[in-house]
Amino acid sequence: MAIGPMRRVAGLVAGALMCGGLITEAAAHPHVYITFETTVLYDKGTFAGVRHKWMFDEFYTTMAIEGLDKNKDGVYDREELAELAKVNIEGLKDFAYFTFPGLGGKEIALGDARDYWLEHKDGLLSLHFTLPFASPVLSEAKGLTISVYDPTYFIAFEPAKDKPARISEGAPKGCEAKIVAAAEKPGDNAALGALQTQLGAYGSSIAKTIAVECNGP
Repeated sequence: MAIGPMRRVAGLVAGALMCGGLITEAAAHPHVYITFETTVLYDKGTFAGVRHKWMFDEFYTTMAIEGLDKNKDGVYDREELAELAKVNIEGLKDFAYFTFPGLGGKEIALGDARDYWLEHKDGLLSLHFTLPFASPVLSEAKGLTISVYDPTYFIAFEPAKDKPARISEGAPKGCEAKIVAAAEKPGDNAALGALQTQLGAYGSSIAKTIAVECNGP
């Protein structure tokens, strides 16, 4: 199979970074649009990572699936999309999967993506994958955030309209995950404050940040 579209996208993003760092606000224009749903994974008193579902736009989908219906039945099953899923994940690794978790203003390291697969449904392609934290975060820890963004703005990320952020089953009732608006004051959320300081007004405006809080019993 030819080199997958996401690898070509990753190469273009890399070129933008090498040729001038972050694209300026005036010049930035996304070429790929992704709608995301993120589940923060709870496991035995800790947050252990995230599970993403990224739904690609119609144009990208059309380009990506071209020639992949091997049995010509009009259906793109998981097996037919497996190689493309692998190419996607390999390309995304070079860009930290466009996922930047933090705790109390400090970066949280990620492990390699796992349990990844592609589905084609209702005319759109979606990439599912899990990213483990290198070290689990205690549920009572304050200031856990997960930011999803491409700093070059080649890829635009937007949260899904229905439940874009959630916590997996088993978490205490007082725990919630929610999208934090860029203009919102960080308050006790030190990781969000550090993100805004690092990226500046433009960077923080394109970053979609999930804040995780556990209150009460």
